Amino acid sequence: MQRSLIALAFAGLGLSLSGLAHAVNVDVNIGTPAPVVVAPAPVVVAPAPVIVGWHGDRYWDGRRYWERREWEDRERHHGHGGYHCPPGHAKKGEC
Repeated sequence: MQRSLIALAFAGLGLSLSGLAHAVNVDVNIGTPAPVVVAPAPVVVAPAPVIVGWHGDRYWDGRRYWERREWEDRERHHGHGGYHCPPGHAKKGEC
């Protein structure tokens, strides 16, 4: 009798553990990856081209603006006395 009681206890224990085994839920959740957020490319603005020459009544030499009077005074003192013979013309006797 004791043997059957032990067998019955083992059978009851087995049935109760099998019910618990079915109640366990093990999920492996491999979700979709997070969306990739791409930063916009930086905007690079090219510098404005430097235009050397007269702008209205001022002359831009690439560094600063000169008033007309300043420019004429500066050019007068460059050693050619107000007269300039273009390159190649002196050899031809045209200056």
